[in-house]
Amino acid sequence: MRTFVHTSRPSRVVFGSGTVSRLREEVERLGRSRVLLLSGRPLARTATRVREALGDLVVAEFDGAAMHTPVEVTEQALDVLTHASADVIVAVGGGSTTGLSKALALRTDLPQVILPTTYAGSEVTPVLGETRDGRKVTQSSPAILPETVVYDVDFTLTLPLPMTVTSGVNALAHAVEALYSADANPVTDRQALDAISGIARALPRLAADPADPEARADLLHAAWLAGTCLATVGMGLHHKLCHTLGGSFGLPHAETHTVVLAHAMAYNAPAVPEVMRRIADALGVPDAPSGVYDLIEPWAAPPRCASSAWRNPTWHVRPSWPPRRRTPTRVN
Repeated sequence: MRTFVHTSRPSRVVFGSGTVSRLREEVERLGRSRVLLLSGRPLARTATRVREALGDLVVAEFDGAAMHTPVEVTEQALDVLTHASADVIVAVGGGSTTGLSKALALRTDLPQVILPTTYAGSEVTPVLGETRDGRKVTQSSPAILPETVVYDVDFTLTLPLPMTVTSGVNALAHAVEALYSADANPVTDRQALDAISGIARALPRLAADPADPEARADLLHAAWLAGTCLATVGMGLHHKLCHTLGGSFGLPHAETHTVVLAHAMAYNAPAVPEVMRRIADALGVPDAPSGVYDLIEPWAAPPRCASSAWRNPTWHVRPSWPPRRRTPTRVN
């Protein structure tokens, strides 16, 4: 008999196409009327659509969200929030914008409404990673969990394919590590396997047609499931490596996940063979680490992906553990 503990995290999810039109309603549902709108500078056009949906509820904006949630950026945004007397935070963007929203909510206890544009999954977790002086520290608190998440598939349609791949693999990592977490339970197991299957089916379809709305919807739904796993159970070696590398060296979060995941899985495989078998079944392949590698490599490896993280030569080494033995070279 399996013994487990499962804790559900309370949050409201609105999922569909054109759901940005419901943002104002969701803010008012929280009893709030003074919005601080958060975004990143590359998201100016997207932020305009959100601003139009919110109308006169927007009293201030901050577009300086940055990777790994630097404390100094949070302090700048906090000054804007305080000066405007905002009573709710609306964030549009990927994990960086969501992280900034969480950092502000932790300091002010204000409610959050998140509109994701990637597949980061952090919008449904009570976890925050902040960077100070090159060191990333992660903490968890109910105050960090956003109250409402509005998933609008339309906001993902123009996400570039390389970013789609890396963000999708970021979500995949959440599901993979949930399955061998010490806190794993039947509920998260089912969510994780569904997420893995969904991601494995959606990514090749998006490689063929990046604007396929049904494939985008399937990937976004799978990312939500994977993020829910991340919110419920603890992560393992892969995530610890990626957080340390990203926070210490300023590496992009999703790209780092994409480079490391198959190799971390290969390292862990001997310890959790049954979990790897279930992952392989969900992927529809005979071997889980190699299956993850093969899912990504044909159409996302260099030079098509411009990120420097992809230039790591270890990406070209097929994952296996233990490492293959090399024949010693005799020196005369």
